[in-house]
Amino acid sequence: MKTEFYDTLNRQVEALFAGENDLVCAMANLSALLNDNLEQINWVGFYQLKDGQLVLGPFQGKVACTRIPLSKGVCGTAAANNETQRIADVHQFDGHIACDAASNSEIVIPVRQGDKVIAVLDIDSPIFNRFDQEDEIGLEKIIKTFEKVLFG
Repeated sequence: MKTEFYDTLNRQVEALFAGENDLVCAMANLSALLNDNLEQINWVGFYQLKDGQLVLGPFQGKVACTRIPLSKGVCGTAAANNETQRIADVHQFDGHIACDAASNSEIVIPVRQGDKVIAVLDIDSPIFNRFDQEDEIGLEKIIKTFEKVLFG
């Protein structure tokens, strides 16, 4: 069932961003699309890699941390290691940065231009263990489509 949900979202991403090449514009609309369609989340958005740190980009949710050092927190770890981080309980994650005390689980997916990480998609939930393997696969596929449409 989740596979069909993410396949539908992926088709929406392809259609929404066809012909779009502005990264900030696309990140704003993707965060809105995910916010409107994902259940049990309290924050979704992007951090862009700039000058060796992650800087807050377009998002949906409460006020957020504006800068995150690489290798710090879930977002910094995902960017530094160039791999998705799916955390069932953020309070058990060493070095977790608590921007919103209501967040209990998190998934962070690197966004790449070529082989280089340029941003991360960060999604938080107040529900422990909110994100499973199907969510990870579906969201990674959406990011791959996002990258392909924007960067070729």
